[in-house]
Amino acid sequence: MDISLWILIAVLILIVLYGIGIYNKLVTLRNRFQNAFAQIDVQLKRRYDLIPNLVETAKSYLKHERETLEAVVEARNQAASALKGAAANPGDAGAMGQLAGAEGALGSALGRLNVVMEAYPDLKANQNMMQLSEELTSTENKVAFSRQAFNDSVMEYNTYRQSFPPVVFAGLFGHSHDATLLQFEDREAIQQAPKVKF
Repeated sequence: MDISLWILIAVLILIVLYGIGIYNKLVTLRNRFQNAFAQIDVQLKRRYDLIPNLVETAKSYLKHERETLEAVVEARNQAASALKGAAANPGDAGAMGQLAGAEGALGSALGRLNVVMEAYPDLKANQNMMQLSEELTSTENKVAFSRQAFNDSVMEYNTYRQSFPPVVFAGLFGHSHDATLLQFEDREAIQQAPKVKF
């Protein structure tokens, strides 16, 4: 009787230690994807800060394109608002969907601005415009790398959370839902000029 009691206590201790290990790994993986989203947050905020400068530089050249400039500013404001919601809860399906939609709209508005700018060679040659365009392109690349790191971290978290035996404990430890990937529309498809046929 004495030995069986010790064996039972040892088994219970092992189960508790194993549960603690699962909990710690879930927390580590969640913190990793939240940190990865923080990197996206930094790059998107930088991008949002560059856009008003781009619009201001373009204003003097694009006096007849006010609607396009206003669309860019409005899309930028909506994307910044969606980013705040996503930053409050990285991995949440609703927040990631709103951010992806807002980023798609912003990308589309910037694509239209690029098409309009093609008609104004003086604007394209403007030193400030060239520098801002280069900084935006660089920031876009950083966003893409950050988004890839975030999505990799989310996939690692989801895979671990869904595997057995962590799936048994995940709900008990407050990890009852998968995190959602952040997917933007293809920027190249957005920025291509529309084809017109007569």
